[in-house]
Amino acid sequence: MYGIKPILKQKDFLEMGELTPEQLADLLDLAGELKARMHAGYSDLPLKGKILGMIFEKNSTRTRVSFETGMLQLGGSAIFLSSQDSQLGRGEPISDTAQVLSEYVDGLMIRTHEHKRAQALAENATVPVINGLTDLEHPCQALADLLTIKELKGELKGLKLAYIGDGNNVAHSLLIAGALAGMHVICASPSGYEPSEEVVEAAARVAQDTGAKVEIVGDPYEAVENADVIYCDVWTSMGQELENEKRLKDFADYQVNEELTACAKEDYLFMHCLPAHRGEEVTASVIDSAHSVVMRQAGNRLHAQKALLVDLMATAR
Repeated sequence: MYGIKPILKQKDFLEMGELTPEQLADLLDLAGELKARMHAGYSDLPLKGKILGMIFEKNSTRTRVSFETGMLQLGGSAIFLSSQDSQLGRGEPISDTAQVLSEYVDGLMIRTHEHKRAQALAENATVPVINGLTDLEHPCQALADLLTIKELKGELKGLKLAYIGDGNNVAHSLLIAGALAGMHVICASPSGYEPSEEVVEAAARVAQDTGAKVEIVGDPYEAVENADVIYCDVWTSMGQELENEKRLKDFADYQVNEELTACAKEDYLFMHCLPAHRGEEVTASVIDSAHSVVMRQAGNRLHAQKALLVDLMATAR
């Protein structure tokens, strides 16, 4: 039963590395419980009267709709704040914003560029803060990803997840999350686009305790060999538009297509955090195939985030 004992010990959720393997497992269990209860109808509303302030300094579809929907389904409400429509866009310090908003709302979610802005928000807020995405990590996405894999494969430990492409925030969170879950996570990126060494080292330290395996390689075919899951993201993320032409050339050999996926297990899952650019990082024949679980994956953002919202906003610490 949710809402009795908190899973997370800390006030905020900013990085996957803040979790223990046990906390990750418990959050995924809670997400599954909330998903099942949604279809039956909630007999109680754990966030009744609670308000989530949502700060967006990057555009979004899935993050905004899933958080707002989650709050409504759990009995609460959400307020959308963009930098263009608030004093943040006029230079108000994030520390002041954090303290002021803490007077009004019961929790905050931020989707921004620099990770240090999310950290500053959390340090100065007296209410829980959730990282909806920064340039360093996308932890809510990783939670939804593991929930999806667990639902379809039945377990996480020992599974091989091959991430193909840019070693970005999505890759960072997957490396840590997979290590916490005891998975074999292998990332194939072109030279110069590998994941952060600091993140890789952190994931490797976690893997020593969980029996996981973390690898960074340059060959996508090596990465996907006998993979249970193949994952990719766009080659050019928000804020990198000026690099697009160069990135298209640098990542040309890293497209997820039928030739590459033939090296994976016959029952492999294809995952993508969306939005996808068919014909670039993945072909339509893969993302629209029976192996693709991208829509279920996107849907699970709602349930994974509801688990965070309930744990951080409905339980006493």
